[in-house]
Amino acid sequence: MLSFGKRIASLRKELKMSQTDLANQLNTSVSVISRYERDEMTPSVDTAKKLAQLLNTSVGYLLGENDNAGLFKSPEMLKRFQDISEFDEEDRRYILYTLDALIKNVKLKSIA
Repeated sequence: MLSFGKRIASLRKELKMSQTDLANQLNTSVSVISRYERDEMTPSVDTAKKLAQLLNTSVGYLLGENDNAGLFKSPEMLKRFQDISEFDEEDRRYILYTLDALIKNVKLKSIA
């Protein structure tokens, strides 16, 4: 499992962003970013939120709440899950039924 710092470094590199770029966007120094990535320092909650936003992920992903590398990394996917959870039971059941059918269709298509 990747540490908080390793996740930051990995996402930063995926975005082809230097430590300097990230530091500038976060209004901090390169040495602070380096210390985060080496797990020598932990950011405040507000800074972790800003890091997640800049790295197109969620704080939960950065914290390692999910080991599945990309499953809950996407804020867009998390927003969809949140929206679905707020619907009443009947609407949720319909949405999940439809989603299950679409997933099954895609899986069958990839087998063929």
